[in-house]
Amino acid sequence: MSASINELLPGERLQAILGLLQVQGRVVASELATTFGVSEDSIRRDLRELAHQGKCRRVYGGALPAPPAATSLAERRELALDDKRDIGVLAAGLVKARQVLLIDAGSTNLSIVACLPEDLALTVVTNSPEVASMASARVGVQVVLLGGRYDARIGGTLGGRTLEQLREIRADLCFPGACTLDAGCGTWAMDAEEAALKRAMIAASGITVIAATTEKLGPEGAYRVATADQVDHVLLDRNAPSEVVDGLRSAGIQVHQPTG
Repeated sequence: MSASINELLPGERLQAILGLLQVQGRVVASELATTFGVSEDSIRRDLRELAHQGKCRRVYGGALPAPPAATSLAERRELALDDKRDIGVLAAGLVKARQVLLIDAGSTNLSIVACLPEDLALTVVTNSPEVASMASARVGVQVVLLGGRYDARIGGTLGGRTLEQLREIRADLCFPGACTLDAGCGTWAMDAEEAALKRAMIAASGITVIAATTEKLGPEGAYRVATADQVDHVLLDRNAPSEVVDGLRSAGIQVHQPTG
């Protein structure tokens, strides 16, 4: 006799959750906990494992099917273009004359650079050659490009040399890229070297600004970058769930979204 749905082993439950995801197009953690008669913590671990296997994409409160893999920065730049443009405009509103900005590699941060105000005598410090190139085209922007080992996957430099140079920088604002953002836990990266770089950017800056499109809103990733109390501003697109926005504001973070 086959086991009932409440008697499934963890491996069997993973397959059952994956089947529901394929049929329904989305799963909600609280509903799965009721369905399988286990805690939401157990379901979150299951979803984390499926995401690690590349079989789903975790979002706030549940999971969606895994998107087609974007294997290069050029491909990632073509995703959520309108949302990234909106976030770029929000970022521009935080920038003041003669500030030093630390800007991480990443497709969302490229949109921020494209929207930087001109003629404000800004200095942009970045680990991304593409960010540096785009920023140098803005009138009145001076660019400092950090050296180190170039990682084509992220489109920027990483490693000890990059970190050493960051320790000599003092910036007004930093825009570290976020792999995931969670109101309760802060922001996370999926790679240890990336996380170390982002933490160094935050340590070198007076104000930390996290820009995240909706697909990056979800539970923690593999390596912590910053706790919620280390983040000053979060820039979100107009599709961000209201419970995420409320949670971030409850954590004392200033949340910015497009209006109209």
